[in-house]
Amino acid sequence: MKPLRPVAPGPRLGLGVLFFVLFVALWALATLGGFVSKTFLADPITMVRSGWTLLAEQGFAKDIGMTVWRVVGGFVLAALLAVPLGVAMGAYKPVEAFFEPFVSFARYLPASAFIPLLILWAGIGEAQKLAVIFIGAFFQLVLMVAVSVGNTRRDLVEAAYTLGASDWGIVQRVLLPAAAPAIAETLRLVLGWAWTYVIVAELIGASNGIGHMITDSQALLATDQIIFGILTIGVIGLVSDLAFKAMNRSLFRWASL
Repeated sequence: MKPLRPVAPGPRLGLGVLFFVLFVALWALATLGGFVSKTFLADPITMVRSGWTLLAEQGFAKDIGMTVWRVVGGFVLAALLAVPLGVAMGAYKPVEAFFEPFVSFARYLPASAFIPLLILWAGIGEAQKLAVIFIGAFFQLVLMVAVSVGNTRRDLVEAAYTLGASDWGIVQRVLLPAAAPAIAETLRLVLGWAWTYVIVAELIGASNGIGHMITDSQALLATDQIIFGILTIGVIGLVSDLAFKAMNRSLFRWASL
């Protein structure tokens, strides 16, 4: 092991799987071995059985679908508005000077704090939940995209001007290609945050979704169902994260050169 030395795909996968194996083994040892009461932490076997019951008999698949829809909807809305604004802020300093103070202020406001207001404004329907995700993702995306575009190498910009590029040509042919891999990575990271916001939104005033199931299970002290819901979020997040990474490697091959 040496600093920054890459790991081959095979060993990398093996190390990742090994962590999960050890994690489940320690969990099983703590619960099945009697070190932790099952009232507070269900064992893996009970959790799997409860998860199957939720999926086969209690319509949990529909809850998963609703939560995924909310995450995708709120995140896509935020990205569609945040990426162009972030590019404009990174490329044009007057635009950055105008928007950056407010964006920096707003990104520190917790999205969950807006839930009472959003319930008053939009009720407890889908609009409220999408708005929570939008608020949580939008301001983070704007600033991170602006930073990615603004960090483009100056020598590339000067070389493009020397070759006769226009101002719009600089944005289109230099700034966007140079910042695209970082913007895609920013979208991948913020998508993970969107999952946090949707669960918070579903804990209050929701009639379906993974967060709603977790709330109901907490009232029944059903830690097996709570853990299954949490792990479901983790699995979906891991799959989407790996898909995002694969897409980024495919679209932006020059980034690894």
